[in-house]
Amino acid sequence: MTTKLLALFSLIFAGTALQAQYVSLSQKEISKLQQQLSADPEVKKLYDKFQRTAAQALTEAPQPIDTIRTEGLLQGHPKKTATALALRDIPKIYALALVYRVNHDKQYLQQAGTFLKAWATYNIPNGDPIDDTNLDGAIEAYDLLKEALPPADAAIIRKWLQQTAEAEINGPSNRPARSTSYNNWHSHRLKIIGEIGYAIGDTALQTYTIEGLKKQVERNLNADGSSIDFQSRDALHYHVYDLEPLLKLSILLQRATGVNYYTYQSPTTSSIQKSVDWVLPYVSGGKTHPEFVLSTVKFDKERANNHEAGYQPGTLFNPRNGLSTLLLADYFDPNMLPAAQKLLGTDSPYPSWQSVLNALKK
Repeated sequence: MTTKLLALFSLIFAGTALQAQYVSLSQKEISKLQQQLSADPEVKKLYDKFQRTAAQALTEAPQPIDTIRTEGLLQGHPKKTATALALRDIPKIYALALVYRVNHDKQYLQQAGTFLKAWATYNIPNGDPIDDTNLDGAIEAYDLLKEALPPADAAIIRKWLQQTAEAEINGPSNRPARSTSYNNWHSHRLKIIGEIGYAIGDTALQTYTIEGLKKQVERNLNADGSSIDFQSRDALHYHVYDLEPLLKLSILLQRATGVNYYTYQSPTTSSIQKSVDWVLPYVSGGKTHPEFVLSTVKFDKERANNHEAGYQPGTLFNPRNGLSTLLLADYFDPNMLPAAQKLLGTDSPYPSWQSVLNALKK
């Protein structure tokens, strides 16, 4: 879909579902969180980390970067190092937005707006989903704050997000002939476009996301539960890296549309659920897998030669690398929580903030 067509659809459907908060937390969910913070010490302990981050961020200035650059760069590359420093802003932005919604202290709102506006006016989208996938926290923060931000600032941030989504759709890595139009890149691309589409109320982006997810499940995931990323990289690292954005997007779409894309089966009978179940024995420790031994990707060899941890051929998959997959899948399947608890060595019903979000959003 071209930028012009997207713009046309956006004008036609402007304002539709703008106030809905499917990406972050609705007011009802925030109220539920406030109750839990008073009643449950474990939830309070997890939230207090955001409180501390937000309080510290009140004394700091945003450090946006003109172009996010992580994809395809080795550790130690100056652009990757500079990006890592700039991306420290993203969890600060999310923490500021969350704390404002919980305690209504406007200094957190103002500082979150300052950070978001700084990124919106300085950062130039490059259409690379592996770079843009780092923006989750900023998108969620905007979704939390969009009705409270000054209208002029909200418009600037919304325009930046729209441009980010359009750059993803029209970028060279999304051309049909390229593997990056259907491998893990596209899973991250669809997640970012979907989050933006629902955060800014753009129905054209929403439609693109839903149609794209169905095709991605068919083309990217196999009927036996494996993925094309596992086949090309010979690494469970990339299987879970592929599943995480699909799971985040599925949670968003369940909330927004009521459709369960976790159990959705493509015409080839592939599904996200099957691909989570397929990797579960490796994450729970029942099976092991030597990573990257048969990888066909040049960059994997370059990282091994650069002595980057975890990328040496034959290194066994670390089950903890699949923890986020378990915690996200727990939204749909309660059997995933015990596996995550075992992996972390805890019996807490809230082993992570994602577990809190799952409970609030269900």
